[in-house]
Amino acid sequence: MPVFITYASYSQDGVKGMLAKPEDRTGPVKALLEKAGGKLISFYITTGTNDVVVISELPEGSDAVAIGMAVAGTGAVARIETVRAWSAQEFVAVAEKAAALGGTYTPPGG
Repeated sequence: MPVFITYASYSQDGVKGMLAKPEDRTGPVKALLEKAGGKLISFYITTGTNDVVVISELPEGSDAVAIGMAVAGTGAVARIETVRAWSAQEFVAVAEKAAALGGTYTPPGG
């Protein structure tokens, strides 16, 4: 299954909820991923631009988008971004496809 990395920042309401009921959020995140057919690999609370980093496996990209929408819809996060991750070995196949497409695209003004 493809691997996705999700970055999120709590909204003011999300922070209020964490202060009202401090808890480990791994369980709810894991349950959401499993309901979408995925698997939680890692869940971290972080400092800096992002409050949360989730590494997961999901059947496809549309599942990652749907999860992000479901979470954003609760108002608990102010920002959420999910990116697809490839291992270095997996990315070789992507680079090979790109090489095969080389010279096909004509840039604007070209």
